[in-house]
Amino acid sequence: MEVSRSVTAVDGVDQALVAMATELNLALLAGMGFEAPDGAGPNDLLIAIRAADDETLGRARQVLEEVLDAPVPAPPRDGARGGEAPRTVRTAAAAAVRASLALVSVPGRHAFAEAMDALESGLNVLVFSDNVPVGHEVRLKEAARARGRLVMGPDCGTVVVGGVGLGFANAVRPGPVGVVAASGTGAQQLMCLLHAAGSGVGHCLGVGGRDLSEQVGGRSTRQALALLDADPGTGLIVVVSKPPAPAVAAEVARFAATLSTPVQLAFLGRGQDDLTAAATKALAALGHGHPGWPSWLPDRPPAPRPGALRGLFCGGTLCDEAMVIAAGALGPIASNIPLEPGWALPPDHRPGGHLMIDFGDDALTAGRAHPMIDPGLRLERLAEELADPATGAVLLDVVIGTGAHPDPAAGVASALRAAGPGAPPVVVSLCGTDLDAQGLHAQARALADAGAEVYLSNAEAARRAVALIEESGAEGPRA
Repeated sequence: MEVSRSVTAVDGVDQALVAMATELNLALLAGMGFEAPDGAGPNDLLIAIRAADDETLGRARQVLEEVLDAPVPAPPRDGARGGEAPRTVRTAAAAAVRASLALVSVPGRHAFAEAMDALESGLNVLVFSDNVPVGHEVRLKEAARARGRLVMGPDCGTVVVGGVGLGFANAVRPGPVGVVAASGTGAQQLMCLLHAAGSGVGHCLGVGGRDLSEQVGGRSTRQALALLDADPGTGLIVVVSKPPAPAVAAEVARFAATLSTPVQLAFLGRGQDDLTAAATKALAALGHGHPGWPSWLPDRPPAPRPGALRGLFCGGTLCDEAMVIAAGALGPIASNIPLEPGWALPPDHRPGGHLMIDFGDDALTAGRAHPMIDPGLRLERLAEELADPATGAVLLDVVIGTGAHPDPAAGVASALRAAGPGAPPVVVSLCGTDLDAQGLHAQARALADAGAEVYLSNAEAARRAVALIEESGAEGPRA
């Protein structure tokens, strides 16, 4: 993804794909309008670039070669053996005797063998891979339980272990809170709020979005809870998840009640606390108050105007949370990740009323990196919504931190300035900390200077966007 992003950043390059020639990536290639080379397979490197002209293509190839030729630092070798670098997880584990965690990021159907290799070598495993069969996930987690180890994932994008962020993560101060997360951006939002209030996080253990489903049964959630309970530095554990299977949620609650460390369950859904309320409760449990969540407002407050609410999100959990809040006030919200089956977006993603789109959904990342890395597709839709007279207000998230775009606010701010003074009001949920490389306050000021209202709390941003619609008198029937 990083190489693809570097090539895509070349002026005049429309799309770039640099990846293994797996079946999935060959399908992405076809979606870009290219034919697959004869005999291409998973052991081949696939490079596809769509550029405006030959000169641009030449510049893109030069960037590609520079990135691919850049020296990669050799990994530290803890063992006494020299010679060639390890070629398998098992031999790498033997060489790095102090290692306790393996990160697996291979095509989903191959992840099981690599993750099992790591478990049999005595390591915990972070499975970044998606599209792992659920049967493989259950077998891996059973093997981990038998060995006293933890499988984080599959499709686990956010982890913090001992202050080190893996995948998409934010830089937060160390503290007494341990997080178990079946949600990536949900965990990021919680950690950023705790950091803003002066508290901190020791570990955030992602368990994968399916862990609290009926099929997986919370296997890694219980294992992660037990590990954090045994950690003397953890004073409170918060479990964050999209709506879990009710029976699994009840079992997790029963297990949590047996632990010596207090556990707070933060399950999103109608009638449940939002993530901001969950953060407030966690702080109160620690005897740690907060003066209010940061916000950055433009010099001139936006004027409400009639129209529909349009939510454009990179984070699926942030989108879910915003939909729960908005639906309670405005009624049905059309979405590609709908709260109700009847609220699904039409194929063209253009309903007549309120909508919220998760641009990180698999169907919208075909041929592209995740929108937190490559925001191009969302920026195109943002420009369209800002120009649409039927748009009453726009709500979107900007997520910074490791793995994210180096300056995501710049593209959004540019779109807002290009839209001009007659554009609808824009509300931004900014997820990040003052320790992130992109700079929380610099990102916030860039957005506010372009006319957006900016909130650290995603829930507050959603409620402000709803208020703008209600003030215009354009709210729909209540759900």
